[in-house]
Amino acid sequence: MKPELMIVAGLLALSLSACGGGSDPKAAAQASAETKPAKGEHADEATDSHEHAEGEAGHGEQAEVESTVIRNEIARRSGIGVAAVGAGTIADEHEVQGLLTPLEGRVARITARYPGPVRSLRANVGDRVSAGQTLATIDSNLSLTTYSIAAPISGVVLARNASVGEVAVEGMALFEIADLSTLWVDLHVFGEDATHLRPGLPVTVMRMGDDSGVETTLDRILPGTATASQSTVARASIKNADGLWRPGSAVRARVTVEQLPVDLAVPLTALQRMDDADVVFVREGERYSARPVKLGRRDARRVQVLSGLKAGEQVVIEQSFLIKADIEKAGASHEH
Repeated sequence: MKPELMIVAGLLALSLSACGGGSDPKAAAQASAETKPAKGEHADEATDSHEHAEGEAGHGEQAEVESTVIRNEIARRSGIGVAAVGAGTIADEHEVQGLLTPLEGRVARITARYPGPVRSLRANVGDRVSAGQTLATIDSNLSLTTYSIAAPISGVVLARNASVGEVAVEGMALFEIADLSTLWVDLHVFGEDATHLRPGLPVTVMRMGDDSGVETTLDRILPGTATASQSTVARASIKNADGLWRPGSAVRARVTVEQLPVDLAVPLTALQRMDDADVVFVREGERYSARPVKLGRRDARRVQVLSGLKAGEQVVIEQSFLIKADIEKAGASHEH
């Protein structure tokens, strides 16, 4: 043996002896295997509940992590929801804006019958009143007696136009009352969109800034156009027993013109973006894998899947962002 090789062999033997604590190479190898941490193992709470899978890495490059294992109990506590992929419908929807107004015939103006000073006023703006309830008393200048003014309908006081001691003249409007238990929703529709509308179509009415609302149907399409905007007015009605919808408020609405059947559809909550691609997460046992999908039509709730999934596969539809975050966290840890 050449002197150089003898020196290298001696240094290697000393190195193994120092690392393994002994001279037995097999024992050193076994100890090394027992203390080496598992690939993808976490150091936090997920240590005993998550495992990450990698693809085959070649030529010294680290493969991207595309799945994660989450124990069922952890998934349940995290609110992760899963459903089977299947056929569905995609709505052809038109989003429009509108205005809430009281129903015609359910607004009353209460006036003085005879001139005279107002003796008392018994309701304020915002008060709920019942039909027949006394709203004011007035001293008549004609008969020199006091007479009462009663509410002709039940509703909410929208306006009060008198003060105690003020002289009411005949025909003077003292109060304005409206029954707001049901309101009209006047939707303003422009251009060709108006040609798709007809009475009976489903409508979802939402407050500005909200994504959910109340369901109703179109009652009628008014024959004329709104003077200021030159739009077609489509009218629906909504129940307002709790009084939370306010007349004069602007609203948004989705009018469903048609329901289109599709072979496969998933909720929009199932979608995430990874590596500039749309993906969903498919569950197999306790493993969740990112699956790229090609998408078709969509509405406010669902999207058509053209390829990438099969009917019956279990897809995450709630808290899918948690799966994405866990996979990306594992991928980042493998880059270091």
